[in-house]
Amino acid sequence: MNKFITTIKNIFAIEDLRMRIFNTLFFIAIYRLGSYVVLPGVDPTRLTQGGATGVLGILDTLLGGAFSHASIFALGIMPYISASIVLQLLTIAVPYFQKLQKEGESGRKKINQYTRVLTIPIVALQSVGFIATINADAIVNPGVFFTVSTAIIVTAGTLFCMWLGEKITDKGIGNGISMIIMIGIVSRLPGALIGEATARTMRGSLIFLIELVVLFLVVMAVIILTQAVRQIPVQYAKQIGGAASLSSQRQYIPMKVNAAGVMPIIFAQSLMFVPAIAASAWNKNSDTATLIGTWFQPDHLVYNVVFGLLIIIFTYFYTAISVNPNQIADDLKRSGGFIPGVKPGRDTSEYIDEVLTRITLPGAVALAVIAILPSLATVAGVTRPFAQFYGGTSLIIMVGVVLDTMNQVKSYLLMRHYDGMMKTGKVRGRSQNIALAS
Repeated sequence: MNKFITTIKNIFAIEDLRMRIFNTLFFIAIYRLGSYVVLPGVDPTRLTQGGATGVLGILDTLLGGAFSHASIFALGIMPYISASIVLQLLTIAVPYFQKLQKEGESGRKKINQYTRVLTIPIVALQSVGFIATINADAIVNPGVFFTVSTAIIVTAGTLFCMWLGEKITDKGIGNGISMIIMIGIVSRLPGALIGEATARTMRGSLIFLIELVVLFLVVMAVIILTQAVRQIPVQYAKQIGGAASLSSQRQYIPMKVNAAGVMPIIFAQSLMFVPAIAASAWNKNSDTATLIGTWFQPDHLVYNVVFGLLIIIFTYFYTAISVNPNQIADDLKRSGGFIPGVKPGRDTSEYIDEVLTRITLPGAVALAVIAILPSLATVAGVTRPFAQFYGGTSLIIMVGVVLDTMNQVKSYLLMRHYDGMMKTGKVRGRSQNIALAS
């Protein structure tokens, strides 16, 4: 406990880190307040009680209740995620975007700009589907004006959420887009926990205790999956004074089992929203719309099979675009490194690609299994709001974002530690030399 308190003190002792934490909390507070601002022309007392259900209920969980509250942030950051998927696909199919991806930081900025622009038409289309999900009795004056004005407001709300996410990344701590999604999820956890405890108290507290133990084990499994790596040994020739190689140093290339992180589950979930929203916007009395709406419910077999396959596909896809075996092989060759028993160059690239392909398969399958655990928990009798935290999007995003944020905080502490060593160590004349140089 003392170590934990000391760590907290060290975190807030760093001025830059302290300001970033406060900035992050400030931006998160703005987002949460906006999630409760109801759209003009909607009577909140007539909205459907209990929130959205099915796949729209999962969307509502990711958005922290903004969807069911018919707020100005009703679609949140999800259209931006959809635009990111489209741009990622274009980097594979279109040579122009492939060129941008290889240009480094400047190319990444251009791709981000295209993503922002593409978000506008996507959220405009999705807002029409969202309007169709609002209870007709809650709309005070339905008509063309309400539809157009609501689409504009929801679009502006998504763009504002996108801006908040970028500000958190630049001025705060952690990845802003993922942080906004995680905050929406965490905001529903206390209510889901209380609801499950209340339901289980009537039948017996032992079942609730078992559920908590199982949840703990699932969280540990997700952490292991997120942190698991396959180390590829690398040998470096060590030279002294330009002489021949006198000795060698062995290091390792850490290849993550789940190199794609949280992105496959977000991408797959974004695509799974499309059929449900399309079915809601379609003629509700249509047999086709009813069939699609039934298939793409979280408890349906079709939904879980398609969801799992999309996660596996996106895991391979995102791993392929984030880890480049050719570049790793070239960097090793330039730095004088080699993998024992493998020739430098093309053979090294093929070896790394083979290892990456082998370890990605179990990682992708495990990710898909964890993603469909909430459906299994619901079948086992867990209440739906609490079952969504047994895996799936909610748990994977929370674990991924928390670990990423902790790593960033750790890097700040390490930098401060080493800087403190330089200031208090035996490096004499440090400040004087800087003064003379200036």
